[in-house]
Amino acid sequence: MGFFRSLKGDHPDTVGGPSASKPKYQRRYHELDPAYAPPPGPPPSYQGPSDSSNTTYDNSANFAPPIGAPPSYTSRDTSSGSTYNDQVDYAPPPGPPPSHRKTVEEPAPYHDWTSIPDTALLPPPPTLEHKASPTGNASLTDAIRAHRWCEANQLIKPHRPTNIEAARVKNGDIALVRPREYVGSLSTTSTGVWNGSTGAGSKDSCLITSLPLYFVAVDSPFHTEAAKTIYFEVKVVSFGPGRGNDASSLAIGFCAVPYPTWRMPGWERGSLAVHSDDGRRYVNDTEGGKDFTAPIQAGDTVGIGINFTIPDAPPDYGASPVQGMLLKGEVFFTRNGTRENSWDLHEELDAETEFGILGLDGQYDLYGAIGTFGKVDFEARFDSSSWLWQPS
Repeated sequence: MGFFRSLKGDHPDTVGGPSASKPKYQRRYHELDPAYAPPPGPPPSYQGPSDSSNTTYDNSANFAPPIGAPPSYTSRDTSSGSTYNDQVDYAPPPGPPPSHRKTVEEPAPYHDWTSIPDTALLPPPPTLEHKASPTGNASLTDAIRAHRWCEANQLIKPHRPTNIEAARVKNGDIALVRPREYVGSLSTTSTGVWNGSTGAGSKDSCLITSLPLYFVAVDSPFHTEAAKTIYFEVKVVSFGPGRGNDASSLAIGFCAVPYPTWRMPGWERGSLAVHSDDGRRYVNDTEGGKDFTAPIQAGDTVGIGINFTIPDAPPDYGASPVQGMLLKGEVFFTRNGTRENSWDLHEELDAETEFGILGLDGQYDLYGAIGTFGKVDFEARFDSSSWLWQPS
């Protein structure tokens, strides 16, 4: 035990023994290991005052950094001996460093929701649609039959007319094709003028022109870069007895083919028409149509037309129309030589509308269509020289 105690105890120093007087900082290291205590005084490289004077060194004064900017700093005149303000002369540049990324997204630009938007380019709002006609409605059986027929017989693609066909249409040399459902007489009195008469109690039937009045291949404004108007007239000579409780009626309009000829134009897909009994317009509408004009009377000469034009270029862009855009279509109606009313073919439609304007927007060939029900005497006019209304 004595041996280990002697190793752990105090040992005499080489010079002076354990009781020798030493500076305070040496005594502190001596408590740990006196053999490795630092030598007294500053390092040998220090060129300050002589250490023989036993002077106490003030590190804050003797080892402080030099006054002023570093030697590489040249933006200020150091010859004047000016005192530099670190907060001004060495302040960091304003703003975040270049590598800084925003972590919070800026709010969206303010939108003035109280301003009234420009609705000039929007389609007009939909007209109130009726569920049934107040004057006459076909049987549900005929409607279901026609709907299934249309599903089985899709619209045919446009075809390019021959030179003879194009010339006949241009000259108004148009014939009416008599369907199986048509009961009555049908004859031509001159080029492009046809007289028809149906018997009392006749069911719905649709007469369709032998040639399209509008050929996509040669009439589309996308091809010609010019507007295209198709039009014809029908004079109602007289109305006789209808069928059952429903009054006789006539419809004038257009359709794409094939079309179920036991249905009035406007009732099935690819067709539109104005009906005489209620004055409503029907566009691919199997229900009650939309209010449009006064009922057509005996002695009236009515006309139906569509004016196709290239759509307006989008504002602020100056872009020219391109193939694939929809043509603008205005359907207009005349009575006794006066233009009476019209509607935008691309008007906003109700969500319940099943077929929209399928077949009528200038992408299919369009034929003239005349519908009859009950006893009707009429005269159809496709020759422009016989029209009461004349294009301006």
